[in-house]
Amino acid sequence: MNNKWLNYGGLILIAVVWGANFGISRLAMESFNPVVFSFLRFGLAIPFFFLILKLTEGSVGIPWRIVPRLALIGLIGITLLEITVMYSIKYTTLANASLLNVAPWPIFAALFAPLFMKETITPRLIVGGAISIVGVCFVILGGDEGFSLSSENMLGNAMAFGVSIIGPLFNLTSMSLMKTYSALRVSTWTIAFGSLFMLPLTFGSWGQTNWSALNAGHYLSIGYNVLICTVVAFVMWNACMFKVGATRSNFFRYAVPAAAVAAGYFMFDEKIALLQMCGAGCMAAGLIWISIERKKRAEPAALSAKTGSQLV
Repeated sequence: MNNKWLNYGGLILIAVVWGANFGISRLAMESFNPVVFSFLRFGLAIPFFFLILKLTEGSVGIPWRIVPRLALIGLIGITLLEITVMYSIKYTTLANASLLNVAPWPIFAALFAPLFMKETITPRLIVGGAISIVGVCFVILGGDEGFSLSSENMLGNAMAFGVSIIGPLFNLTSMSLMKTYSALRVSTWTIAFGSLFMLPLTFGSWGQTNWSALNAGHYLSIGYNVLICTVVAFVMWNACMFKVGATRSNFFRYAVPAAAVAAGYFMFDEKIALLQMCGAGCMAAGLIWISIERKKRAEPAALSAKTGSQLV
């Protein structure tokens, strides 16, 4: 019981960390090229990942047979996903990007999960997920921007919706490897390959940043992105997701928009509307409803299968 709530608490904490990063990254984007900033976030995190992996597990290597798989996951889940997120924000409104990115993500995770993991969709999960979706829509649409179907936003809308498809595939393919390798080892090599593929995309963009004009706030934003949003968050999220399951854990991403709204209030003096507060309440109720579902007692066959997978 305690471990279950610890995992749920970890998912919520990381969602809040990522939500707060919307405000921190917005400040950083005033001085950095988006692709360069994204590369700094993941590239500078690589030494920390390898150091922690070496200290905790005694080695950093991976079998050659899974190198192509990890490289593909890094290309899709780090390089493609992060760049698509940045440009979806650029080519549509923040409300559109948030709604189309966040809301469909858990739905696609639930649809794709049976292809990668033995996960079932329960009635409680459906009800709690539906309540959370309503809540997150209220949080996003209750803001000043609202949702826009203008033709000039269509490219950004399509990219944001694509994020909600790419993201679950990234989660699930990573989880399938975590049956054999630790969340830390999978995260380390995924980010290493993703950063490697991202590096060529930064060529020609480094000069767009006035490095001599950067202040302590800029370096703190880089540190927050590298250490908190990447090193700590990726390892904790993947570890909790593996324990909770991809379908259930991805609904906790709905805490991200609420945290982003709170960050806007504290960092940019943005107003919080009554509809947004009601939405946060709905979202919290849905996540609590999902969290209190009791895990069914495993059958002997399932237990033996699980034991066998751990011995591989």
